[in-house]
Amino acid sequence: MYLIGEALVGDGSEVAHVDLLVGEKEGPVGQAFASSFSNLSAGHTPLLAVIRPNLPAKPSTLLVPKVTVKDLDQAARVFGPAQAAVAKAVADAVEEGIIPKDKLDSWVIVCSVFVHPEARDYSKIYRYNYGATKLALRRAMTNYPSLEKILYEKDRAKHPIMGFKVPRLWRPPYLQIALDVPDLERMKTIVSEIPKSDRIILEVGTPLIKKHGIDVMSQLRSQERDTFMIADFKTLDIGKVEVDLAFELTADGVTASGLASVETLDAFIYETKKLGIYAVVDMMGVENPIAKLHSLKELPDIVLLHRGIDVEKKGGSVRWDQIQAIKSAFKDKKLLVAVAGGITPETARDAMNAGADIIVVGRYITQSRDVKRAVREFLECTAEMREDIDLLREHVE
Repeated sequence: MYLIGEALVGDGSEVAHVDLLVGEKEGPVGQAFASSFSNLSAGHTPLLAVIRPNLPAKPSTLLVPKVTVKDLDQAARVFGPAQAAVAKAVADAVEEGIIPKDKLDSWVIVCSVFVHPEARDYSKIYRYNYGATKLALRRAMTNYPSLEKILYEKDRAKHPIMGFKVPRLWRPPYLQIALDVPDLERMKTIVSEIPKSDRIILEVGTPLIKKHGIDVMSQLRSQERDTFMIADFKTLDIGKVEVDLAFELTADGVTASGLASVETLDAFIYETKKLGIYAVVDMMGVENPIAKLHSLKELPDIVLLHRGIDVEKKGGSVRWDQIQAIKSAFKDKKLLVAVAGGITPETARDAMNAGADIIVVGRYITQSRDVKRAVREFLECTAEMREDIDLLREHVE
């Protein structure tokens, strides 16, 4: 038997983070337990968890400091409140039935404990480590997390120490705002006025990139760290190279033109899959998007049905029926369909009713005197989008 548990509890310098192993004395956990006693390393001396001197917890629990202990003050925090907290949590877990009482002498626990060098409050060190150990034990005994939990949270979570999240497109519909006016300061102002929502994608438009260079992506990223951003390169050749450029600029997605050769698009999509960013294929000018998609080795993540501005001026229209045609042709694949081309709040509703996952809007927002109001008009189009406006979404336990 070999179980694994983890938990983080508290905040500040006294925050507690516990990783632990629970298993049979005769198994790999027992071997790790014994090995830790005979293979000591400076600053990471393992110690038995004791409730008080001469009263160790059962199952026998080995506490291993994660942070190098450099002086007696640090040692006191580990050998004092942290040690007592871990031992008490194990004893209480037995009393509460989290750990079976008939396993007290056949199981052992290896508990890795984080105690910050600047932790000072012994009460918090004790309480946080007690809570983290107790929670980690409960999670170990229930095989937490389930696969469903992992898949549900993996694209929503934000690591507290990293300080930003890498967004994914996990629940359409989305509003993609095309920052395609070649005025960088104006685009920065627009970005600052956009209401906060998990439903927003920022597109760094081709005209903006052509005028200011690809570094414009980095400048906008420094302003919006958590927002999903697409670099609209409209790649026509050397697909791998341009994906690599977008990746280095921290783009979450990059766009290629559907008019590119199959060879270019295959290389483009392969590189995005390898690097973990989204491949967008813009079908502007492509007569048969479905045939083009069928010709590729792998599908992109997003296919964009795009009516160009020049076509729009001559009365061309976006065919909403193509949305369902594409979805029907690739119904067993994860393929998002985006639409662009003079989209207004009214036509946005039509597109989403027709099955569009992403609404791409440029001029209606970027040329508006009230950017916040214009964005909200689109975010009000569906109940799902409406509920996320100005919502501070924190995914925690």
